[in-house]
Formats: sequence, structure tokens, C-alpha cells
Amino acid sequence: MVHRVAVLALDGVLPFDLGIPERVFHEARDAEGRRLYAVSTCSLGGRPVRTSHDFAITVDHDHRLLATADTIVIATQEPTREVLAGGRIPDEVADALALARPDARIVTLCTSAFVLAATGLLDGLAATTHWALCAEFARLFPRVRVDPDVLFVDNGRLLTSAGGAAGIDMCLHLVRRDHGADVANAAARYCVVAPWRDGGQAQFIDHPLPADTGSSTAATREWLLRRLAEPLTLADLAEHARMSVRTFSRRFHEEVGESPHQWITQRRVEHARRLLETSDLTVDQVASASGFADPAVLRRHFNTRLGLTPGAYRRSYPPLRTRALHVG
Repeated sequence: MVHRVAVLALDGVLPFDLGIPERVFHEARDAEGRRLYAVSTCSLGGRPVRTSHDFAITVDHDHRLLATADTIVIATQEPTREVLAGGRIPDEVADALALARPDARIVTLCTSAFVLAATGLLDGLAATTHWALCAEFARLFPRVRVDPDVLFVDNGRLLTSAGGAAGIDMCLHLVRRDHGADVANAAARYCVVAPWRDGGQAQFIDHPLPADTGSSTAATREWLLRRLAEPLTLADLAEHARMSVRTFSRRFHEEVGESPHQWITQRRVEHARRLLETSDLTVDQVASASGFADPAVLRRHFNTRLGLTPGAYRRSYPPLRTRALHVG
């Protein structure tokens, strides 16, 4: 069954962000090339919407579309004076969001997290938004646990993302959650974007950059990705990069936003996911091929990140054949 996505456009919407759900979900297809999502855009009362730029847009649906959606995406809206003054949104917006089914996902892009937080639905939960407004968000909504250092936060039914391209990451995350890594990777390939940036990866916050020494860990990261099954140590990586362990670790974190251990573990989990979806290897063999010497370690990481055992994940996502080529 096709998953129905309703994108809510409010006044002040950012045009780039408004197009993200349609662009990503449009490319999510099964092995025969059939679309897995149907994306429609709506506004309050079906009225034209003023964007943050010098033009307005018209849509084909009014807010009643939200009542039929499996996933609701609130496109990025510049925070209004009412929200910034007291954390309040117009009754018309609150009433529209109240139409959401109890089992529907609600997703916010960037600063539209302010809108969702104003409904009270995020109280007691973790959330994120654009790093430049995280302090203001925390002030207005003290019951929400704001994390300014991540790309997106998945609370199951409610998801929030940071600014700009983080919305792409979160939409790909949803495709991966719904249909597995192969479908998400294929969608990313057609969108010509990176197939995976973990939600816990740091936002590109405006901190002073380190002095450029002409060295980088990029070549070593690429080298490592071809050797995930090997028991490489931090010292091995530093030696390949021709740096001391201390310099390599510092440089790696500056460039990637997380430690070498965190980054490698995530790459190994992703490799294991792909093997579970596309091969007949046993879980023990998948663990070994992904660089986990002990299958119990793979199971622990799977459970921590996905809430599933490798065996349960494999049953959820049977192997996917290469999908038919399509254009548009």
C-alpha cells in the first residue's frame, strides 16, 4: 500500500525545504519501480502561501488532507512573532494539526519544530532545530529536551530535524526505516546526495575552524571503508594517515563531527544492514564480514540503534532486487 505523505505549507515557508519531501519520497520505489509514497501539499483553507522569498505559491489541497495522511511534514516556516514572543501558534494551525490520526507520524523540518513544540506534543521528548535558534527554542519550550548537536531526532511518531540538508537526511532515514537500506540508498543515488548521515552526527555549527595544516583524514576514511571486516586499530588508521594517534583523533573529529570509534561503528552497522538485506549470510557471518569479532556486539549495536535484533531486521526487510531505471 502506498504511504500517504501530507506536506503542510504555512506562511513564511522556505521554498527549498518545501520541496524536500516530494524530492526524496518521489525516488523511493520498489524493485519494479513503483512509487512507495504519494506526496501532496496543503495549506490552511487551501489558500495561497506567502514564502520567505519574493513569491507566493498555490496548492491543490486544504488542511483537511492532514486527516488522511500516514505522515505529516510541516515544512520549514520562519518562526513568527507570536511564536517567538510566547511560544504560541494561531488556533487555525493548532486545529489543523489536531486532525492528525493518532498513528500518523508528524515530522518537522528545521524551524517548524517551533510549531510542533507549541502544540505541547514534544513535551518531555528530545528534539532539535536549526543550531542558531536552539537556545531560543529551549527558552520558549523548557519541557522539551533540546539537542543542538544532531541532524535529526527520531522519537518514533514525532521527528524533528536541523536546518537545510538535514531535512534530506531525515527523509532518507524515514525511507530506510520503512523499507530498508537498499531502497533508501537508491533514492539517495537518484537525488545525488549522500545515502547516510546518522542523526547523531553533529550539525555544522558556526565554530571557529582549525588552522588548515594541509592534512586530512578523508583518504583514510575511504581506505577504511574498503576494509571494514579487518580488525583495524586507531593506531593503524593514524599510521595510514601519517599522523600521531592524538592528531588523527583530533583532526577526525574536526572533519566528521564524531570520534573515529563512533564513525566506524556506524559504518559497520550500515554494512551489516546491507548484508542482512542482500545476502544469505548467517548473522554470525554478517558480524564477521562487518568487522564485529563477536556477534553479540553486533546484536547490541543493532538493538541500541534500531530497536531490533539482526534476525528481526532481516525478517522485516527481505532482499530487494535492483529496481527498474526510471526518469522523473
